Amino acid sequence: MLLTDLDTSRIAIIGPGRLGTSFAYKFGRDNKRVTIYYHDAAVCKAINRDHLNPIHLTEDLARRLGSMDEVPRLGPKVFATNDLERVVEDNDFIVLALTMNRLPDFLDYLKPIMERKGGDTCLISPIKGLAADPITKELLTPSQMINNSLYKLKYKYDIVCIGGPFFDTDIALGNPVCVTVAGKKRIAMLIRERIIKFNRRELSSYYNFDIVGVEACGSLKNIVANIKGVADCLKLGDSIPGTLFARSGVEIRSLSKLLGGSFQAFFSQAGVGDMYVTVSSEASKNYRYGKLFYELYSGNPIETNLKVLEKIDGTPEGPNTIRNVQKYLEKKNMYSPLFSCAYRIFNEGGSKNDIRELLIQACQFDKRTKEYIGPFSRILYRLIPNLWYRRHKGLLGRVDI
Repeated sequence: MLLTDLDTSRIAIIGPGRLGTSFAYKFGRDNKRVTIYYHDAAVCKAINRDHLNPIHLTEDLARRLGSMDEVPRLGPKVFATNDLERVVEDNDFIVLALTMNRLPDFLDYLKPIMERKGGDTCLISPIKGLAADPITKELLTPSQMINNSLYKLKYKYDIVCIGGPFFDTDIALGNPVCVTVAGKKRIAMLIRERIIKFNRRELSSYYNFDIVGVEACGSLKNIVANIKGVADCLKLGDSIPGTLFARSGVEIRSLSKLLGGSFQAFFSQAGVGDMYVTVSSEASKNYRYGKLFYELYSGNPIETNLKVLEKIDGTPEGPNTIRNVQKYLEKKNMYSPLFSCAYRIFNEGGSKNDIRELLIQACQFDKRTKEYIGPFSRILYRLIPNLWYRRHKGLLGRVDI
């Protein structure tokens, strides 16, 4: 891919959800020519007429700012269309502002269009989710899924991941936000310099080489936010959140390594930074999901899930990620007490007292007695990560070194 041939003055956004809309605000303020793709022509017409999103983010901005009159309008160079072929053909940079469960179907539409496209494309993914292969049960990050789907076109595109910490309302309003840009260094630096760094008081970035680790951290911290939302309803005191935060970090690092990432991603702002804001702010959809789940819990997790989703604008990625991670944990015989606890809370039913006991058990009764990974274990983990450390059952499950 010749980076000098890429046009950084225009950018496409797939999906006018909360995040896609917030990026449209930002790039519009930077005088970029922004094209939003959405399948519904009526929604596109409303965006073009009112310069507001009629279905996502606008009401939240109005509540935060005091009235609808205070909500900023999208820039004059922001345009919405339901013509996907035109969007892909006219833009070298495409932001995939989709949920993980919609990504596979979209890639099926995208692939033949990219085959016909004359130039190269940079796909920018802020997606925070993990998918489980229905046959192998292996977990895939967004970039891995994209590369698997478009592997025959690898000479025509590059992919860059945008990691946290960020909230859509802050990006939309121009509040100070610092994101992580991960991927191949040359294309990542181009995005940092030519697309992100127009007003560093609004949006700045750091570079990280570990795209899989950044994606894994961004996805798995949503599970922690779901649990933290529940925990804050249980009146367990002010101390247990620290254990919840620290022990979930152990599980995130272990899974990130198995998925192909490195340990270092968790210690970056895309790891601990993103997790901190996600588990501690009402701006987090996944944190609110956990709180609402407990408050509305009826004993039936499916029924409760539907009630909660009716009260949240946008789709929290945590609940779907929990289910996919659980399939992977079972396949790999992984010992992951907090993530297993999350699956049982949000999928298996029981009483509110059962939920309380599950969370206490996960935090207080971890069978691993050491807070560190010993030197011998670290060596084995680097050599044979799929066989070593945090085994749930069997001989390796009894080893704590």
